[in-house]
Amino acid sequence: MSTEFDRVISIDPETMSGTPVFRGTRVPVQCLFDWLETESLDEFLDNFPSVSREQAIEVLHLAESAVTTPVAVLS
Repeated sequence: MSTEFDRVISIDPETMSGTPVFRGTRVPVQCLFDWLETESLDEFLDNFPSVSREQAIEVLHLAESAVTTPVAVLS
């Protein structure tokens, strides 16, 4: 998963104090989720033109995988 993650998300202390951003931008990934609470993906992309549709969709797929992939519980 880290390769997919690294392809679309950047975490760098020099960019937005290490906040996860869409690679090649200064747009925090959290903005996508905040916008989707009340607005559409198209509206997000219109307001953040430095983020491509492909990047946004890949981040949504990563989030989906994170919440739907079973995790082994150590007892």
